[in-house]
Amino acid sequence: MSPGAGIVLRSHIGTRYRFDAGALSLEVLTTGGPGDLARHEALRTPDDLVAWAERSRLTPTPALDITDDDVADARRLRDALFRTVVTRVRGDGLPGLDVSAAGPADLDVINRAAARPPLAPALGPDGTRHWAPETATGAQLLSTTARDAVDLLTGPYADRIRMCSGERCYLVFADTSRPGRRRWCSMENCGNRHKVRAHRARGNGA
Repeated sequence: MSPGAGIVLRSHIGTRYRFDAGALSLEVLTTGGPGDLARHEALRTPDDLVAWAERSRLTPTPALDITDDDVADARRLRDALFRTVVTRVRGDGLPGLDVSAAGPADLDVINRAAARPPLAPALGPDGTRHWAPETATGAQLLSTTARDAVDLLTGPYADRIRMCSGERCYLVFADTSRPGRRRWCSMENCGNRHKVRAHRARGNGA
């Protein structure tokens, strides 16, 4: 992960760490999810969806006009993405987590969102990247996210979508590293906890 890449999250003990999901469509999965993940819901108001966009890898962050309906659509798309991605990664289910397998309805949600007009890039007079029009809609944001998911799930990193190996960590990422051996959501979080447990185990064994 390059310095500064990813979204800053907070662990269950309050430690802040940076998580690089590798794709926009996987970044939205950090905001909650279906089943037991609903207790972590972070998309409740239009401001919440704007805040997620500002933390995401969309650069520059588009100015957004978000409605309550857009927030409901965002949760619906996120949950469909989670079930679809996790079914691809862990077809045997998730021990300790109540999440149903993906079904045709989830693909319909993703495809309907992707079929709408996405965010449109524009070149500014100063040579910098902008979005057109100046204020985008929630539907455009979700279309861009859904299209990213289609590209990811049908592209070269489709077989590198993984779930963190940490105990009861359900963060999903696309391993875009050259070696392709990434195991953890972040070395600052689950990777470090694994090293500490391994060190203690060696000490106890000695």
